[in-house]
Amino acid sequence: MKKLLLLVLFGLGTLCAFAQDQSDTLKIQRQLLDSLFIEEVEKPEKNQKPKVFHAEPLYIDLIRDLGARKGEKEWNVGFGMQDKRNYDEFEALIEYEWAPIDRLGLEVELPVSLYSFRNGNKNGNVPSNKIESIKVAAQYTFLVSEKRNTSLALGYIHEFELVEFDRLGEVDAFKGNLFNPFLIAAKRWGSNYHTLIYTGPRIEKAYGGQANIGYEVNYNLHYMVTGTRNFIGLELNQEIHNGKSFATLRPQMRVGLAENLMIGIVSAIPIGQPDAGLGSFVRLIYEPGFKTFH
Repeated sequence: MKKLLLLVLFGLGTLCAFAQDQSDTLKIQRQLLDSLFIEEVEKPEKNQKPKVFHAEPLYIDLIRDLGARKGEKEWNVGFGMQDKRNYDEFEALIEYEWAPIDRLGLEVELPVSLYSFRNGNKNGNVPSNKIESIKVAAQYTFLVSEKRNTSLALGYIHEFELVEFDRLGEVDAFKGNLFNPFLIAAKRWGSNYHTLIYTGPRIEKAYGGQANIGYEVNYNLHYMVTGTRNFIGLELNQEIHNGKSFATLRPQMRVGLAENLMIGIVSAIPIGQPDAGLGSFVRLIYEPGFKTFH
């Protein structure tokens, strides 16, 4: 009996040691895969500047990757829906972004908003359908710290706001401007965890009207799946206007469909907004010429 007990204990010990060895091997393999992938994305070609790999939020996205390199480019197409209690708001966008020189990103975007009554309910007012604006933007990464896996960038968005579809031809097509300077601070913690803050004022001014000033703070936390650009994360969009704060939680995930094609899926959970319900958003991301492990 004593010998049998010793054999069982020996067997269990061997099994535990084998399981631990397998776990350690898998951990080392994951770390190696992460290191290879990050090195492949970050390593500069001839005459290029260093770059730190960061996760990019999906709803309030960046103008271009932080530390962008000359020649990078990307097309985005987005579709979303938001429950506004008495009606539904649909949004769509198409944007093109590119880097003419290292660390400078430029973007042109055309956002569209469409509205419809819900379940035959036609009580109350519904906004008119419109192209929101012609949006142009620039972003420059002024600090890239490889040692601390940190990047800092300054940017500016300018929107030439347009009138509603049903007023086109009756008044001028452009009704005002929106000015939005911003600051971005991002850090990668180890190989998988990414944090980013995107913040700045939004100043909207209609022609002949008073300036309407608000402030935005967007917080982001993402976990990048080992050896890929796939991630899961949370984006918190906060707006401060007239002394009041409005926030929306946006759980999200990004999945690669091909080497240069990804899809981002976002949910919207408003906080403290009685006139807004749940929403969703999908973004297709196409990067011509992007390759890894080549």
